[in-house]
Amino acid sequence: MNTRYLFLIITVLMLAAYSAGCAANNGTGGDYANLIDNLRSAGAVVEPQGEASPDFLSAKRMIIIVNSGDVQVYEYDDAAAADAEAAFISSDGSSIRTATKITFVDWIAPPHFYKAGKLIVLYVGDSEAVLAVLERVLGPQFAGQ
Repeated sequence: MNTRYLFLIITVLMLAAYSAGCAANNGTGGDYANLIDNLRSAGAVVEPQGEASPDFLSAKRMIIIVNSGDVQVYEYDDAAAADAEAAFISSDGSSIRTATKITFVDWIAPPHFYKAGKLIVLYVGDSEAVLAVLERVLGPQFAGQ
């Protein structure tokens, strides 16, 4: 009886830890406004710069400055659309394949792609102050260097 009870407690604790980890990695609530709030709550200085013209990804593109680093935020209609487009980004971030073309990018610094909810977030640079807060809020990058 005690072994079963202990097994049940361990299982419940493991599920709770897993759920907390998932929530931490997708803690933005999946949208632009929550991302800004969560970055600020994590101690970052965030300055929204507004919408930018589209580029190689299809979603609306917003620019924010996070701890003095330019960060691009792509917001999709839903998480499924963001997941589908994230799958087109090569693991090292050097190319983006869409339905009609492949774009090869020669970055000026290392790219770092993050995904949470209906957002894809891109930071091109190597500032530890930017990378640390993005990883804390969004979880590990899914593509980049």
